[in-house]
Amino acid sequence: MEFKDYYTLMGLARDASQGEIKRAYRQLARKYHPDVSKDPDAESRFKELGEAYAVLKDLEKRAAYDALGSGWKAGQDFRPPPGGNGSFEFSGGGEGDDGNADFSDFFASLYGRRSGHSQTAGGAYHARGQDHHAQVSIDLEDAYRGATRAISLQTPEVDEHGRVHLRRHTLKVVIPRGVRAGQHIRLAGQGMPGMGKGPPGDLYLEVAFHLHPHYRVEQRDVYFDLPIAPWEAALGATLAIPTPDGQVDLKIPAGAVAGRKLRLKGRGIPGATPGDFYVVLQIALPPADSESARDFYAGMAAQFPSFDPRPSAGH
Repeated sequence: MEFKDYYTLMGLARDASQGEIKRAYRQLARKYHPDVSKDPDAESRFKELGEAYAVLKDLEKRAAYDALGSGWKAGQDFRPPPGGNGSFEFSGGGEGDDGNADFSDFFASLYGRRSGHSQTAGGAYHARGQDHHAQVSIDLEDAYRGATRAISLQTPEVDEHGRVHLRRHTLKVVIPRGVRAGQHIRLAGQGMPGMGKGPPGDLYLEVAFHLHPHYRVEQRDVYFDLPIAPWEAALGATLAIPTPDGQVDLKIPAGAVAGRKLRLKGRGIPGATPGDFYVVLQIALPPADSESARDFYAGMAAQFPSFDPRPSAGH
């Protein structure tokens, strides 16, 4: 996705004060409000300004944006670092704090789409601390077996002079067996400290999976692309298939075609109703990189003169 320079959108320097940010937004919002502006791009410009302001007015979000976005220019292809290392911890509910704002995928990639958890007050002088939220990435294998992992988080904090800085801290987290992407792991008492004798809030970790070199994940189902030779597809074979939970022997039926899915029931991510593991067949052709190989392919063409690989192409 493209990097969005929120400072440029609002015509601000990166060291702009919070007062300058507020004044710039008010001026531009009046200028581009769809009910006032005759600019054909007013509506999209107004939405972009709202998204930029939602980040820059919030000291926590602004600190995270400044740390992740330094050195990037508007329009450059941007991928934020994985949530498992250096994730940002936020008070409140992330995007939920801004109501139903129509924010972009770029915004969501930085701050997530999390639901809020309300602060519970315990009295005039004693109040429970706010819950905190962060996103973390884990290995798919951790969801199969469970694990204990050290996770490093960065928490934006404001010092006595009103400056924002990042505090890094490390937590030991138990990854439960069977956790899915999008689920939350609750760490009781790891949120913001309470006021007076009020208890601390909790920390909610939203789980994502690291990109895996071999597997794709959909809910609890796991997909694996398996290259097979033409003779294995034509004649059938029994092959050893690697899964996140160990090797499994799989029978490839004779006459298999590319794209066919073979299901290993219950071999997906564990759970009360476990997911399935799907092997997606891909036919790999030997290269015609020698005269004998080319003669072999020519012989195949002669052997199957009536074979039509494109029967539905309408020719």
